[in-house]
Amino acid sequence: MQEVDWIGWAASLVLVLTLGRQVYSQWRSGAVEGVSRWLFIGQFAASVGFTTYSVLLENWVFTVTNSMLIVNALLGQWVCNHNRHRATKASAPGGDVAQSASS
Repeated sequence: MQEVDWIGWAASLVLVLTLGRQVYSQWRSGAVEGVSRWLFIGQFAASVGFTTYSVLLENWVFTVTNSMLIVNALLGQWVCNHNRHRATKASAPGGDVAQSASS
C-alpha cells in the first residue's frame, strides 16, 4: 500500500461513518419525512456500479468503500420501510402505542 492510499482510507472512513450515523439517527428518531425511497435505490445502484468499476481497476479503497455504501443503502432502505410501517400502524384507529399499552 502506498502512502497516498491512507488519504483514501481516511476519506472512506469519514464517509462511511457519516452515512452510517445518518441511518442510525433516522432509525432512532423514527422519522420518514423528507426521506425519499429513491435516495436509497439510487445510492444502491450507483454503489454497485462503482464497486464493479473499482474491482476492475483493482482500486481497493474504492472497492471497500462502495461495498460499505451498498450495505448502508440496504440498511437505510430497511430503516425507512420500518419507520413508515411503524408510522402507518400508529396512525391507524386503535394503533396508538401509548393507548394500547394503557388498555
